[in-house]
Amino acid sequence: MNSEITMNTLTCLPVRLLRSIGPTRLTALVAVVSAAVLLSGCATPGPDHTPLASATPEALGLPAQAELSVAPQWWRQLQDKQLNALIDQALQGQPSLAVARARVDKLATLADLSHAVNGPQAQFSASVDRIRYSANGLYPAPIAGNTWDTGTLQVGGSWSPDFFGEHAAELAAVLGQARAAQADAAAAANTLAAQVSRSYVALARLLAQRSVVERTLAQRQAVLALTQERFKAGLDTQVERTQAEGTLPDARTQLEILDEQIALARRQVATLCGQAPNAQDTLTPQLSALQLPAQPGVLGADLLGRRPDVVAARWRVEAAGQDVAAARTQFYPNINLSAFASLNAIGLDKVLDMGSRQLGVTPALRLPLFDGGRLRAQLSGKQADRDLAIAQYNGVVLDAVKEAGDAITSAASLARQQQLLAETQRNADQAYALAVNRYGAGLGNYLVVLSTESQVLAQRRLAVDLQARQLDTRIALMKALGGGWTEDSAASPATVAAAR
Repeated sequence: MNSEITMNTLTCLPVRLLRSIGPTRLTALVAVVSAAVLLSGCATPGPDHTPLASATPEALGLPAQAELSVAPQWWRQLQDKQLNALIDQALQGQPSLAVARARVDKLATLADLSHAVNGPQAQFSASVDRIRYSANGLYPAPIAGNTWDTGTLQVGGSWSPDFFGEHAAELAAVLGQARAAQADAAAAANTLAAQVSRSYVALARLLAQRSVVERTLAQRQAVLALTQERFKAGLDTQVERTQAEGTLPDARTQLEILDEQIALARRQVATLCGQAPNAQDTLTPQLSALQLPAQPGVLGADLLGRRPDVVAARWRVEAAGQDVAAARTQFYPNINLSAFASLNAIGLDKVLDMGSRQLGVTPALRLPLFDGGRLRAQLSGKQADRDLAIAQYNGVVLDAVKEAGDAITSAASLARQQQLLAETQRNADQAYALAVNRYGAGLGNYLVVLSTESQVLAQRRLAVDLQARQLDTRIALMKALGGGWTEDSAASPATVAAAR
């Protein structure tokens, strides 16, 4: 049960009536209010609750600082104008980003509303009524039994002083949610840019693989033609001829598979850009046109301030803490002050007469007495929400550190693989060049040349896959490091204005 004491009952009478209270009545009034204040101790928040511990850089093995500078528009480091245009289109037209921005605007508006509602309020009203008064009612003649115009002009105001920080905590909680939503929007934009970039690289890989397979098909057709000539000349048997014929369907099947994957990859890029699925049917990116960005330095604790999803989770922890603080203020007295001044008269010609004035002051005091555990349960619920937010924050931090660490590890390994593959490619190219030279000098047959070229084509396919993997991993690393986002952008103009 909550007790509410107003000036109309115990502590708040209109000004003219308050003047009529004598010393004895005033003493009794003070005693009643004092007793109510003492009784407010019946509603207590209970024992202190220790929140969950948040993940720290030290516990995650992160050094205090590391240089992980990532450009805000990191995808431009790939130096592909076609990719830049696609990402710009995606950031403008993707519906999921529009949803994220709408959430930011909504929470920013709620922050403005919370700030406005908790401040002083003032109202003005004017009304005119035409009423026929009962001849047998409370009003005497000449009002009784006649119709009169009644006019009222009133100015009123109210204010609830924030003695215990309830309004400040509520505003801070809403601002925290607004900043978390903005960080979420930045994370969504970063993720979308990474998805478009990775899909673009995947499409470029498929197109490059198709070129290799086309050359493989042409090489196998040449082998078949030469084998057929040798078979006619009696130099090869039906076995060699059948084997040569059997390699063609495999190459054609690979081409068909790649064509399907290329079509699906183009549709995916178009969808990510917020376009019709067939809008990019002619998109033909080239791996050779993409530059590998420089790899950032060692992973450090600054990752936790650069990843928008981590910052969003932290803001939600802050907001949940403010919700707990606001719930605690419910155990303290709440005071509301209101006043009004009006002119009211029966007969419009007397509305502006000073004798028609009315004045009133109505402070109200709310004290929690016996609430059946409702406030305590409400506080416990907010504390549980804070623990949940901390647990979610810890999970996001762990995922962020793992994602960034995995990308750095893979990038370093792929660089070493590139060195080894380059050496293997050089050997295959040299063997092919020797075979061509021997054939040109009449020291070898063309089948040896074609067989050696098969090794070159196999290494070329591996090189295409490795190059695409390096680009894909570097894009994943840029995204894992926060995509150039900084926490300084967490507060939007609307939320900053509300904070003032």
